Amino acid sequence: MKTALALDRVLRQRAPALKRRRGAVGRARGALPLLVVAAALSLFAGCKKPSGPPALGAPEVTVMTVAARDTPVDIEFTAQTQSSREVEIRARVDGFLDKRMYNEGQEVRTGQVMFLMDPKPFQAALQTARGQLAQQEAGLVVAKQNLARVRPLAAQNALSQKDLDDAIGNEKQAEAAVIAAQGQVQSAELNLGYTTIKSPMNGLASYARQQDGSYLIANASGLLTYVYQLDPMWVNFSISENELLHFQDEISAGKLIFPPHSEFVVSVELADGTEFPQHGTISFANPAFNTETGTFLVRAVLANPQGTLRPGQFVRARVSGAIRPKAILVPQRAVLQGARSHFVWVVDADSKARQRVVEVGDWNGDNWFINDGLKAGERIVVDGAIRVAPDVPLKIVGTVASTETGGKTIVEKSGASDAQAQTEARPAAPASASGASQ
Repeated sequence: MKTALALDRVLRQRAPALKRRRGAVGRARGALPLLVVAAALSLFAGCKKPSGPPALGAPEVTVMTVAARDTPVDIEFTAQTQSSREVEIRARVDGFLDKRMYNEGQEVRTGQVMFLMDPKPFQAALQTARGQLAQQEAGLVVAKQNLARVRPLAAQNALSQKDLDDAIGNEKQAEAAVIAAQGQVQSAELNLGYTTIKSPMNGLASYARQQDGSYLIANASGLLTYVYQLDPMWVNFSISENELLHFQDEISAGKLIFPPHSEFVVSVELADGTEFPQHGTISFANPAFNTETGTFLVRAVLANPQGTLRPGQFVRARVSGAIRPKAILVPQRAVLQGARSHFVWVVDADSKARQRVVEVGDWNGDNWFINDGLKAGERIVVDGAIRVAPDVPLKIVGTVASTETGGKTIVEKSGASDAQAQTEARPAAPASASGASQ
């Protein structure tokens, strides 16, 4: 009973505090919807779009005035060098090879001894031939003396005419035998001389095909080495039938002019990109096509005093002298590629751009020949073309001089020798412009 009374007393004392706490919680619950609405309005106000897009300025571009001028044309080919004189060094007699007398891969001079063969058998053969010659010469002396005795006796009719004729015939036979014996001596001397094998010219000697001590058979295993003449050097390249027809069509149409009498100048670029200092000329063009490759051989000759070029070397041959009359060149960066064609932006008098489809031709370094679609005097966009839109005013911030597009065109071709034609890929066309409609 006492416990119940005590609990009732405690509840009565805390009742006012509990009422105040319940009132505060109720007020807080009433204010919560207002806070949610206020936060939503704040978020909506923050996400509201601007009233309109900011104004864009005119695209900044550089332009170029198109000019037509006679442009030199260089035609480039893959080529291969060849010695202007290549000589086989062979054994001319059968016998044993005694010794190689030159350094393989080194230059040799005219008359320099390259190989020695065993001379003893040939020395003996020469002695035999000389002995036979001496014998025949002695027989000739006897025949002459006999004729000298017979002739006066026949004149006195002491001997018959037949005896005189026999004496004369014996003398002539002896003379013929002497001549034959002299030929045998000369042949033996030549064979002995052939045991000393010399270089017939100045040049670069190859490696020895036969080793010391080998037995050589002149008609079978007589090849000993090669000597290559280095100065002058030939440079061979090939032109295909399609390329030839293309050149002929352009010449007929007046788009290409070759120098008179085909007086082209040929320069050579080495594998590392360096330019060979000597220039040459075309010395030969094969009149017939190679039936296997469909090409015909063209040969240029260049001075090679330092021996820089070696036979069999692959180089780039640049043929200069042709001219493309009234050609139009534009920078490659000014030409864009659409879905079906190339185009440029042509700027009108109001500095507005219009797309113009063009027909592109050969590359010219960083430029392109334009075969059709542009005229001299027109302005085109060079830099900033990717930002241009039709009929939108442009802000021209600079000009590119048309003279900067000058230079020499490099028309990539393929060709080395008829046996080894090489092909090279043409550079990829520039990337198409974003949003191009052509």
